[in-house]
Amino acid sequence: METKTGQAALATFGGGCFWCVEALFERVPGVRQVVSGYAGGTVSNPTYEAVSSGQTGHAEVVQITFDPGQVSYDELLDRFWQAHDPTQLNRQGADVGTQYRSVIFYHNDAQRIAAEASRDRLEASRTYSRPVVTQIEATPAFYPAEEYHQGYFRSNPHTTYSRFVIAPKLDKD
Repeated sequence: METKTGQAALATFGGGCFWCVEALFERVPGVRQVVSGYAGGTVSNPTYEAVSSGQTGHAEVVQITFDPGQVSYDELLDRFWQAHDPTQLNRQGADVGTQYRSVIFYHNDAQRIAAEASRDRLEASRTYSRPVVTQIEATPAFYPAEEYHQGYFRSNPHTTYSRFVIAPKLDKD
């Protein structure tokens, strides 16, 4: 999975609202692009409205293009665990539903092994009093979200959601 500097790899994570996760990963050196989208459901080309209904099976996720020569997949996993509460089943804070589930969609066996080992280390650390419920699954089809969701925090830093939900997560980073 690790490649020479300059080559790109993909990582796909869901940890609640994709606006929060996107904003955190955009700040990581070596991350080239973060695209908010939907994955893991049964509907082709879903819309935000359909995913929000909870009836498509899709999760809100981010697909990250990164340079493994600058940032490792393990480092991205560490950021993922810090970005949300992986013990909350189908929710993050006030966002509730399967579309907000904690999930790692791996792109190859090396990522699967790394994700499982990372989860196991987190569990063994007893950082949380409840069990980690994050799903680890092969990457299904990925559907980019509508354009107005892309770069949401950068474009809308003064909205209530940005100020009171996203910004505090960035401040902890």
